[in-house]
Amino acid sequence: MLGTIIGSFLNVVVFRLPVMLEQDWKQQANEILGKDVEPDDRVFNLVSPNSHCPTCLHEIKPWENIPLLSYTFLKGKCAYCGVSIPARYPLVELLTGIMTVVVVVVFGATPLGLSACILTWALIALSVIDYDTQLLPDNITLPLLWLGLAVNYFDLVTSLQDAFIGACLGYLSLWSVFHLFKFVTGKEGMGYGDFKLLAMLGAWMGWQSVPLIIMLSSVAGALIGGGLIALGRDKANPFSFGPYLAIAGWITLIWGEDITRSYLQFARL
Repeated sequence: MLGTIIGSFLNVVVFRLPVMLEQDWKQQANEILGKDVEPDDRVFNLVSPNSHCPTCLHEIKPWENIPLLSYTFLKGKCAYCGVSIPARYPLVELLTGIMTVVVVVVFGATPLGLSACILTWALIALSVIDYDTQLLPDNITLPLLWLGLAVNYFDLVTSLQDAFIGACLGYLSLWSVFHLFKFVTGKEGMGYGDFKLLAMLGAWMGWQSVPLIIMLSSVAGALIGGGLIALGRDKANPFSFGPYLAIAGWITLIWGEDITRSYLQFARL
């Protein structure tokens, strides 16, 4: 139940945060260019205005915003104008609920379990935002990077030393690949947000996790990206790498030790 409620809020974050960032960038650009633009007095943030239908602007009532249940009762349509509600909203709620249960089953109702839930929720939001906009907002990655270091000050996931090295290694590994690829091809293969996301994951799980995350993200990218191309996605359109890093990071968080142990046992054969 808690997970689905958080998932409902993540839907708000996914939609509104990129808009908030774009508005802020436009304001900064106008200030740098010296343009006099009348400020927009309308409040737009993660809390205000209240959720509403983007088509008819009908304000969503509390009983129309119950995770999963409201979508079912409304038959996937706006109660006022009847326009279809994207299926992604209940899917994000369901996915968040399931992943939250998995985290609590693995780590228990402990400080580590709560910390892992926060990381899980952030990874879901980052994945969907990056898929939609090819942005990995600093508003999420950087606070979560520092939170990872703070969590590991108490040795909850790994030692603080390993977490610090993990953050550095995570950033510099993709940074090096980016500049090597750019030097060879003259093109940019990924964005700086990917560096920060891997640094964030390294800060949470230590430097030992970084090679596994890179390997799993590459496999996930090949399988999922290949599947999307097979289903008709244009190869010319750039792919977001953030969701694959997030998938790999979460798998490593939950089953990283088991995967590594199985690999080492197989390598000895």
